[in-house]
Amino acid sequence: MIIKKKKTQVYASGQHISMSAHKARKVVDQIRGRSYEETLMILELMPYRACYSIFKLVYSAAANASHNMDFKKGDLIVSKAEVNEGPTVKKLKPRARGRGYPIKRPTCHITIVLKDISLNEEYDYIYNI
Repeated sequence: MIIKKKKTQVYASGQHISMSAHKARKVVDQIRGRSYEETLMILELMPYRACYSIFKLVYSAAANASHNMDFKKGDLIVSKAEVNEGPTVKKLKPRARGRGYPIKRPTCHITIVLKDISLNEEYDYIYNI
């Protein structure tokens, strides 16, 4: 007898998103642990620029869950949401007298993990005969 654990989590990640990790964390902290529908409502109504990118990632993770794993979108919660710093794009802006002024464009990596609460860590038993 082989005990196989069902996968209950799906994720979506966005790399090199052009915004500061600090600004994205401010939004991600509000949606962590909430249901999928509640998360979409919160992200639509918040007035921050980071909401659009995070909304697209949550929507993509839910599409992965329904298409790849056959989960219902009503049973999904945001189990893990993290924002990491990406590489900083550095440019020089020309200034007076031939000088250059550095411009730093920060980027971030966002990962959204959705968990299906209807499965509730059940096990799938497969018998080998």
